[in-house]
Amino acid sequence: MENILLEIKNLHASIDGKEILKGIDLTVNAGEVHAIMGPNGSGKSTLSSVLVGNPAFTVTEGTVTYKGADLLAMAPEDRSRAGIFLSFQYPVEIPGVSMVNFMRAAVNAHREYRGEELVSATNFLKMMREKRELVEMDSKLTGRSVNEGFSGGEKKRNEIFQMAMLNPSLSILDETDSGLDIDALRIVANGVNKLKTSENATIVITHYQRLLDYIKPDVVHVLYKGRIVKTAGPELALELEQKGYDWLKEERDGL
Repeated sequence: MENILLEIKNLHASIDGKEILKGIDLTVNAGEVHAIMGPNGSGKSTLSSVLVGNPAFTVTEGTVTYKGADLLAMAPEDRSRAGIFLSFQYPVEIPGVSMVNFMRAAVNAHREYRGEELVSATNFLKMMREKRELVEMDSKLTGRSVNEGFSGGEKKRNEIFQMAMLNPSLSILDETDSGLDIDALRIVANGVNKLKTSENATIVITHYQRLLDYIKPDVVHVLYKGRIVKTAGPELALELEQKGYDWLKEERDGL
């Protein structure tokens, strides 16, 4: 039996009165990796923002169910504590807040939400060492303030490190490959692959097929002008790489 983790039905969303999402339908089961591709302005980042509860966006129609609960009724912080993680396209720096304190506060907030015992300082440092190795992250970086002075690749690697620490049920990677060189891309993708289990799922949002050489999707969706116009297997990403997105106008106009 399929274990539905996320179910989106007829989702419409707008910002400043302009409709961006125009009827999204998407079902993600536990154990799956879904790739969402599409040109600039198609609504990819809007979808991720709506799922994590960014207040800049207004949902005007539709439903989103996560683990059987109404996701849209949940506060952003509760969505995170319930196991939804977003890796940002442009991670921000937080000067004066150490990675250790930041991550321990986040991990314990999640554990408290689930009614679990808070992690001790000793066990937390052990956990940090294990997860740091997973994403090949230098110990010097975890000893600094959050993302302060990090290169673009180090910030993205730090996002996957945070993902490893929080162990989410649903990870949304919003153009994590943006600005990465091949080595950084491989390290980030390897971290994502190592964290995959039969109990969690990942949504990978990307422009390019190259990330999908490393993170193998089960399903590829094409988001175009606010709607998913095509869904297929990994071969769809290769087709998009060859043809671009212009041919999708016919697909959309046929809906």
